[in-house]
Amino acid sequence: MSDRPSDTMRALGVVQAEAQILHQPARPFDLPAERDAAQQVLADLFTAASRIAEVHPFAKGMGLAAPQINISRSAAIVQPAEAGAEPITLLNPRIIGCSEETDEQFEGCLSFFDVRGLVPRALTITVEHTSLDGSTSVDTYHRGLARLIHHEIDHLDGRLYDDRMRDGVTPIPVDEYRQTGSAWSY
Repeated sequence: MSDRPSDTMRALGVVQAEAQILHQPARPFDLPAERDAAQQVLADLFTAASRIAEVHPFAKGMGLAAPQINISRSAAIVQPAEAGAEPITLLNPRIIGCSEETDEQFEGCLSFFDVRGLVPRALTITVEHTSLDGSTSVDTYHRGLARLIHHEIDHLDGRLYDDRMRDGVTPIPVDEYRQTGSAWSY
């Protein structure tokens, strides 16, 4: 295994940024008809996330979207940064509201883990998503959790965080990033 973080992620089964699947919208599930398929994709995501967490700590939390493990379906998981917090599963999520208040923080992405990018995002987002039984739920997320969830929903929409960076701002090499191991600050 290489010392480059992106090579480590590739070896763990994470699709890298040049892959076309990351630049296309993922196909939504027809729930509850595709309940078994959705459950399998979520199981695959949790298995992959567990492998990844064994080799890299995530002080800011971690998310993983199905396209990142080469499954073009609208499913993602987010593990909040808080110890003992339950993971969040998202099926067919879409953002239905954003606060006008935003901030810029550095983000990393498992699909190009050699760099970190300064990304502006809303401090609060409201997300509609589907349950396995086909019902819809609406949840509101704030600050770091809003950032994590928005990042994963972007993956499901075929976007990477560098698509959201301000003009003229470029990602920095991970070895220049000085906030590894610390939570976002607000």
